[in-house]
Amino acid sequence: MIKRYTLEKMGTLWTEEAKFQSWLDVEIAVCEAWAQKGKIPKKDLAVIKKKAAFNIDEIEKIELRTRHDLIAFTESVANHVGKASRYIHMGITSSDVVDTGFAIRLVKGCDIVMEDTKTLIKTLKKLAVKHKYTVQIGRTHNVHAEPITFGLKVLVWYFEMKRSLDRLAAAKEDIRVGKLSGAVGNYANIPPEVEKIAMQKMGLKRAEIANQVIQRDRYAYLMTVMAVAAGSIEKIATEIRNLQHTEILEVEEPFAKGQKGSSAMPHKRNPVVCEQITGLARVIRSNSIASLENITLWHERDISHSSVERIIVPDSFILLHYIINKMTWVLDGLQVYPSNMKRNLHYLKGAIFSQRLLLALVQKGVSREQSYEIVQRNAMRVWGGESPDFITSLLADDDIKKNFDAKELDPIFDVNYYLKYVDEFFKRAE
Repeated sequence: MIKRYTLEKMGTLWTEEAKFQSWLDVEIAVCEAWAQKGKIPKKDLAVIKKKAAFNIDEIEKIELRTRHDLIAFTESVANHVGKASRYIHMGITSSDVVDTGFAIRLVKGCDIVMEDTKTLIKTLKKLAVKHKYTVQIGRTHNVHAEPITFGLKVLVWYFEMKRSLDRLAAAKEDIRVGKLSGAVGNYANIPPEVEKIAMQKMGLKRAEIANQVIQRDRYAYLMTVMAVAAGSIEKIATEIRNLQHTEILEVEEPFAKGQKGSSAMPHKRNPVVCEQITGLARVIRSNSIASLENITLWHERDISHSSVERIIVPDSFILLHYIINKMTWVLDGLQVYPSNMKRNLHYLKGAIFSQRLLLALVQKGVSREQSYEIVQRNAMRVWGGESPDFITSLLADDDIKKNFDAKELDPIFDVNYYLKYVDEFFKRAE
């Protein structure tokens, strides 16, 4: 079994400590860039780099007076640095620091969920290979269709999560952007070269153009990509829940020794983890809607987006990290019941081979329309309980007897017919 998920690494990114540290990283990078351009003496830069620090309690006290978190932060840093602090925050505005610092943390958050996703993808591939030829009935509209394998079902999930990984990588690159261009983005008090140098030091790209803020379409893209990833994980969880129905019971999420399913009914084994995943995916999706609303700001900037992002971004990252790891845990310990799959495969007593018979009749020269009518009426006899099984109904049907003998019907009921391209799909996963 894999280790249980841990939220410490992801949760730490969204603490006040991490926020202020990212702001300090930005301020120091700007000072280094100014020094490189000869605007800050080397001795003062050395003092700034050595002494620059902050105290959260102090920031909170200052903010009670200033009612401005960034000013409270810079005052706290100045108290640590002393005289050389006059060079800190030179030529830039609050959003330069806030948005660029946020980008640093967003990139780290993307790295974490991407690593989570890679682990989930490996787990899916392992499960798919294990059940490459484990035959089960395929279902459409919740109704038995034709045979597939459980491995193929899992392989669908595998490729979907690979696409999620690609989208997360693209979103990370799109959000790996900062801006240090001043109050309305026109470089009035800081030259573009300082921005360029500072961004290189922080491992970020600079925005092609900005007003006071990084444009929120970037954030919305990231949040919607995360929502899609959550939706794919919810899809897997929902399928497991469906397949864990008592009447189906083809798979079952892990149920630990000593675990209880109900306070009243000792026999219960419920898919509670998958249900939890399904619920939390809804929260991530709803957060993406708020991020789309944040794209529209007034003029060069307002702060209607700020309060929203303080909630939705940390919540979505933490929740996505959580549900990816929980789904990996579920799949790693998933109970698969091939015998129940075999039982369910024969639930319709051979009627699931109807399309093969339809095509065989067409090959005999019967029109498609007439072939469909012949096959359907026999299938419905099984469906309605008038016949004990499909083959018995067929052998009693004059239109069938006119075109087939009993031996010719046998290959039509061969499950292996549906498995002939399984290897082809798995080669695509190599």
